[in-house]
Amino acid sequence: MVSALLELEGLRVSVPYEGGLRRVVHRVDLSVAAGESVGLVGESGAGKSMTARTVVRLLPPGATVEGSVRFDGREVLAMSPSELRAHRAADAAMIFQDPRAHTNPLRTVGDYLTEGMRLNQRLPKRASQERACDLLGAVGVGSPRARLSQYPHELSSGLLQRVMIAAALSAEPRLLLADEPTTALDVTTQAEVVAILSDLRERLGLAMLFITHDLDLAAAICDRTAVMYAGSIVEVQGSGELHDHARHPYTEGLVAARPSVDTTLRRLPVIPGRPTAAFEAPPGCAFAPRCRHALAHCTAERPVLAPLGRAMVACLRAAELHPQQPADDEETDRG
Repeated sequence: MVSALLELEGLRVSVPYEGGLRRVVHRVDLSVAAGESVGLVGESGAGKSMTARTVVRLLPPGATVEGSVRFDGREVLAMSPSELRAHRAADAAMIFQDPRAHTNPLRTVGDYLTEGMRLNQRLPKRASQERACDLLGAVGVGSPRARLSQYPHELSSGLLQRVMIAAALSAEPRLLLADEPTTALDVTTQAEVVAILSDLRERLGLAMLFITHDLDLAAAICDRTAVMYAGSIVEVQGSGELHDHARHPYTEGLVAARPSVDTTLRRLPVIPGRPTAAFEAPPGCAFAPRCRHALAHCTAERPVLAPLGRAMVACLRAAELHPQQPADDEETDRG
């Protein structure tokens, strides 16, 4: 079995709210192996971004974290300030959803790209600029030397997102945390950015945690997909198998609700009710109020991830609703 580079175990996160604490991540158990790409899929408010930010401890002031976040066997939550700076500078790099909100409008692209290289890698100014040009070229930015003197407002959203990817790669990280990096882009640019990320990950052997709302996008770029609902992981499977053999009722609903060019439907199926934010999650299964399979005990007991064939599923009735097929048993035996 391949050892995990990143391991999240029993992760719970609460943030200050109106004089108290509000739970925004209830339980996350997830691993990412070296060189592996894992998709984290869920609705807004599910806790995806907060989960990723915990890996580098970019949390709101006063936030509390329980559980364990291990990177290459080291506990991130126990790191000293100097260890944490080194972790952010060399181990894990984050690509944010909105590049304009995470770049300084008063500083040039060159300053943004070279600052980390000069501070953390001690590269001279000229060497850092040459490396910045190489990185911009690697992510598909034309005329990279001219871009160094430009400001963020002079670049399109697509170009600025490429700059942010180049900045993340400048640290030569072992793990990329991509927090919905294509959401603010048009469809054509989205495809280009995804292709760049996929190519760079495979070429450089990077691990990646890729956050998205889009199941199809996760399947295209990720080896495995984890589905998150109301602050908890509800299913983890190989991306292809999750699409064909979803085991959690929520995942089944997401898969069924996708439009397809191969199928003609008068109306797409919908999941009844409204999405539950993590801070609204009830004591039992958070999905129970919307689930057609829910029984009385589903509202009293919160399920945890458990193996079901080749999947990990957090559903009290998963084994009953999806009896293992022979192929599942054979694959499990071989593993």
